[in-house]
Amino acid sequence: MNFTWILLVVIAAIAVTGLANRRNLQAPLVLVAVGSVASFIPGMPRPELDPHVILGVVLPPLLYSAALKFSVATFKRNLAAILRLGVAMVLVTAFVVAFFAEWMVPEFTIGAALVLGAVIAPTDAVSAVAVGQKLGLPKRVIAILTGEGLVNDATALTLFTVAVAAVTGTRIATDSPLLFFAYEVVGGVVIGLVLAFIVKFVRARMYDSPLETGLGLVLPFAAYLAAEELHASGVLAVVVAGLVIGHYSTDASIMTRLQERSVWSSLDTLLEMFVFAYMGLQLSFVIDDVVNDGLPVVNVILYGLAVLAVVIVIRPLWLFLSYSRVRFGMTLLRGQREKQLTWKQNVVVSWAGMRGVVTLAAAGGIPFALSSGEPFPGRGVIQAIAFIVAVGTLLLQGSTLPFLIRRLDVADPYEQLRTQEQMELARTISRQAGEKALADVVASPPPGVDVAELQAIVERVRRSMQARLQVQETDENNDRDTAMWNAGALFDKFRHQSLRTQRMALIAARDDGDLDDEVLRTVLESLDLEEAAAEERVRRRRARAAAGGDDAV
Repeated sequence: MNFTWILLVVIAAIAVTGLANRRNLQAPLVLVAVGSVASFIPGMPRPELDPHVILGVVLPPLLYSAALKFSVATFKRNLAAILRLGVAMVLVTAFVVAFFAEWMVPEFTIGAALVLGAVIAPTDAVSAVAVGQKLGLPKRVIAILTGEGLVNDATALTLFTVAVAAVTGTRIATDSPLLFFAYEVVGGVVIGLVLAFIVKFVRARMYDSPLETGLGLVLPFAAYLAAEELHASGVLAVVVAGLVIGHYSTDASIMTRLQERSVWSSLDTLLEMFVFAYMGLQLSFVIDDVVNDGLPVVNVILYGLAVLAVVIVIRPLWLFLSYSRVRFGMTLLRGQREKQLTWKQNVVVSWAGMRGVVTLAAAGGIPFALSSGEPFPGRGVIQAIAFIVAVGTLLLQGSTLPFLIRRLDVADPYEQLRTQEQMELARTISRQAGEKALADVVASPPPGVDVAELQAIVERVRRSMQARLQVQETDENNDRDTAMWNAGALFDKFRHQSLRTQRMALIAARDDGDLDDEVLRTVLESLDLEEAAAEERVRRRRARAAAGGDDAV
């Protein structure tokens, strides 16, 4: 599959995703479906990327971007729940699937079956979190699902690396798989920490937003490649580096933060679309591989459905065993019971087991041959089963998760109150810090500045600061009152309309030759910031309305 075909796949995926979003459909499922149909077009070339390209180019930026957005403090608060799902759940799923598949599929060795288990063990939290945020899922549930998505990717792909090395006969650092697994984990964490703090140190002395953003783009690839070169976990190195850089992102300049937010959002979307389309395009060729191996296609489909059933059942069983253990006092940690999710929230989490990008990318990253040159045992069957599990979970769980959230009504009634209290605390801290800064200026005025002029300037700054804080408080109060909410929505609409009209008038003046293009670009930069702020207010208002239900509109 050459570079031209890759670009065509990306362009087609963008178009399909746009149509799916407009019709409120799940874009990943639509992409896989369209790609699957397209794979049967006569003359369609086989999408064969080198496994190292998929695992070393596609996955690092996806994992790094997710880690950037996740709070380290939130990760610590929910560490126990995240580790139960992201580590223990992955290992349990991988080994149960491995033993089941090795018993069921004659072509599998236990090593190849473990590769399959590692491929389909990690869940993809992206779609579940997106749905949950729209429907008002409690923030703690969202945090646990997001943290699980980061940790389980690292756990599964580390296990995947160990299993693949065992099957292919690749030389590893130690003869003990357990010691090698431990080395991969520790090594990945250390390398991620070291590189992240180096990048943080360098970026703090750059004062150049494009260069800082560029360095941030290079970091996930550098972390992955450095760790893999030392036979450590590249995935863990990427996740740790992302968590560290994300934690200290508040130290970066405003332009750097805005640039990185846009860059990573676009890159995420492109890579996720490509992976789903790429996997769909493999369907007819995976079937051909199964046929060429002399296996009945119907049997392989039945294998996939059986593994899908096992995967769906394991997650709720594990979660409710954990819930029961704490519910009935079988825990060594006092006070842990109060920190557990309710049974309704556990039902939602147990059903949020959709497989996605990592499963599809890992399936595509299975080597074609062993170190001896022989074909990888059961590679086509593994890919076919992974395809069935990914599509099956998206279809069964992804499509019914919104109904389940609404039906169980798992929203936390006290969460909005806590959020309001936190926002009020943030405004108080901000107001006090601003007043202190102004008082310091008055106490130690700059040399050569008239006292009366200084007092006037300080008063202007104070009024501007108070107006900004008052607007924030008014917005939140308005959102709790239907009439005021509608008035606020109209204000945002008219302001946005006014800014767009100004933009069009300026562009028309440039096109008529009355306004220099250079002047236009300078003025538009200021309008862009105002329009972005207006659009962000509209987006947040819509998100709060969606989370609060119809009462807000």
